[in-house]
Amino acid sequence: MHRFAAIALFLAGLAFGQSEIVYPAPESESDNRFADLIELLTLALDKTVPEYGPYRLSSSAMKMNEKRSLAELKHGKLVSVIWSSTSTEKEADFIPIRIPLRKGLLGYRIALIDAKSQARIDAIHTIDDLRKVDVGQGFGWGDVEVYKANGIPVLAAGYESLFAMVARDRFLLYPRGINEVFDEYETRKAALPTLAIEKGLVLYYPWPYYFFVNRNDRVLAARIDLGLHRMIQDGSFDSVFWKYNGAAIRRANLNQRRIIQLDNPLLPKETPLGAPYWMPPDKLKVYLREHARNTE
Repeated sequence: MHRFAAIALFLAGLAFGQSEIVYPAPESESDNRFADLIELLTLALDKTVPEYGPYRLSSSAMKMNEKRSLAELKHGKLVSVIWSSTSTEKEADFIPIRIPLRKGLLGYRIALIDAKSQARIDAIHTIDDLRKVDVGQGFGWGDVEVYKANGIPVLAAGYESLFAMVARDRFLLYPRGINEVFDEYETRKAALPTLAIEKGLVLYYPWPYYFFVNRNDRVLAARIDLGLHRMIQDGSFDSVFWKYNGAAIRRANLNQRRIIQLDNPLLPKETPLGAPYWMPPDKLKVYLREHARNTE
C-alpha cells in the first residue's frame, strides 16, 4: 500500500463539496511546457471523484515562475498545487507526491545553441570539458544548483530572455528537457534565426518532477496520490506520457548521442529511483525498444 493510501480512506469523508484547486499560470503566452502535467492532474482528480467529490481546477490569476510558485504554495496563497523538481529542502517545506511525472525524462537535456557554436560543442566529451563553458538557466530553477555542484558555470536569467541570449552567443548551452526543446525551438526559430538545436550531446542527471502541495493540505495530497496510482494501474498515466513525449523522444535520437552524466546532490534519500516508471540511461534502449514494439 502506497504511503497515502491509509489516510486517503480516513480523510475522504472530509473532502465532499466542490474543491477549488489552483495551479500556477504559465510564465508567458507561448509557454506550453506543462500541458501534460495539467492533463495528469485533471485525470488524477477525475479518478478520485467517488471518494473526494467534485472539484474545480483553474490556473492562478497571475503568471508565475518557479520561485514565485514555491513561495505562494509555502504561504498557502494563490496556488494549492505546483509541479517542480524535488530536493531535500522542498520535501521538508511541502508534501511531495513521489511519482515522477515524466518518468525522469526531464533529466535528459538537449541544448539550444547559437548555430555557429556547433563545432565548439562537438569537442565536449567529458564533464571536465563542460566545466570550461557556460550554461544558461532560469531564475530560481533547481537545476542551477546541480550545474554548480558539478563545477559548471551558470548564467541565470528570465525564461524568455534565455532564448535570445543563447542565440546571440551570450553563453554556450541552454540545456532543455527532451520534452521541451523541440517545441520551444519551433515556436521561436522565426524570431531568432541563429537559434539551433545541438546535434550530438545529451546531459543526464536524475531529475524527478513531482506534484507538491502545502504541508497542511493532506487531503489534496492523498487525492492526487491515489489518482496517479490508479492511472498507473489502468495505463492512462503511460498514455499521457507517450502522447506528449513520444514524438520528442523519437526525434531526440538518444541512442545516437553521447551522454555525459552529472551528479544530483539535491536528491532526497527517499527518491524512488528503482520504481518501474523510471527511464534511466542504463534501461533506455530496452525501454524504447519495448515501446516501439507495443505501438507497431
